[in-house]
Amino acid sequence: MNRLFSLLALVALLTALVPSSGPVLAQTGSPDYGASVFLLGNPETTARDIALVKKANLNWIKIAVPWRSIEPSCKNCIDWVDLDRVVLAASQAGLKILARVDHQPDWARTTKVTNGPPDDIFDYADFVSVMAKRYREGSPKGTIQAIQVWNEPNLDREWGGAMINRDQAAQYMHMLKETYTLVKAEDPTKIVVSAGLSPTGTSDGTAQPDDVYLSWLYEFGLSKYADAIGVHGAGFSSPEAEIGSNPATPAPTHSFAYFRRVEQLREIMVLNGDAGKQVWLLEFGWTTDKVNPEYAWFAVTPEQQGDYIVRAYQYAKTNWSGWIGPMFVWNIADPAWSPDVEQYWWSITNPDGTTRPAFDALSKARAAGGVLP
Repeated sequence: MNRLFSLLALVALLTALVPSSGPVLAQTGSPDYGASVFLLGNPETTARDIALVKKANLNWIKIAVPWRSIEPSCKNCIDWVDLDRVVLAASQAGLKILARVDHQPDWARTTKVTNGPPDDIFDYADFVSVMAKRYREGSPKGTIQAIQVWNEPNLDREWGGAMINRDQAAQYMHMLKETYTLVKAEDPTKIVVSAGLSPTGTSDGTAQPDDVYLSWLYEFGLSKYADAIGVHGAGFSSPEAEIGSNPATPAPTHSFAYFRRVEQLREIMVLNGDAGKQVWLLEFGWTTDKVNPEYAWFAVTPEQQGDYIVRAYQYAKTNWSGWIGPMFVWNIADPAWSPDVEQYWWSITNPDGTTRPAFDALSKARAAGGVLP
């Protein structure tokens, strides 16, 4: 009997020592290596693009999963065929998958928009949890290791045109909480990542700065409902450049434009007692776009793009090791893109699958004996 009481006392003590802020999961390579790819809807180029990821010795892919393409016409009217194809192909190639889920079906909203939350948040959370169960660890259909809950909710265009403010941040946290809870009930091993926030200094209601928005999310319980914190990294100046050091852009109002903005977002995590979690850099890169004025001011040459991407990983390995998780290069090009598409200029490959200098530099750096082992 005494031994039983002693055991119960020990269990109680250990339970008391567990942080109340939720589980600390998602301990991956630091950094780990990944890229965004466009495999859904592209069966003809899926094998080609998976081969490119493998050639670059990357471990992760990030795929966009439009909710409307899987559950298009009504609730529980689900067509898994294309996603089954992609998940199985990537899993068989030994790649880990982060799935970003957004873009609601028309049936889920009274007001039709390109991208916005459903009228009933449960509908989104329920769909994501069913997806998590289908592609759980060990599933014969393949495995999705991590799920990103929505994308850039600090922009009105990603939240149905709503005013972006503190109340709206609470709405996103409701979505994250519901999704996290249902996903964990189906597959406790699944890594749930909060939405990557758009690097922006705009605060007029059409958007809110990523640091301000992240602080709001912590007020509403972010630490309890995410296994990793998603951020995006802009590509202004060199990856090592101190914030405000480049005279081409004013400081501090444009601090969001620097790669090292990630460090400022990390400080917010630490201040909120969330230092035990990893940051996942869900999109980062440098554009070569000399065409569009909104991007041309910080565009680099194709050779600089490759050099900066490699140096960004090196900087992270030296300075962020331990708390940085997967870093996803934006992007392996969608085969449908043409030069009039803004994303085309961030790509490290061409839409036809040929490589650009950035891909070649990254692949060389990741090869045996390279600078990114």
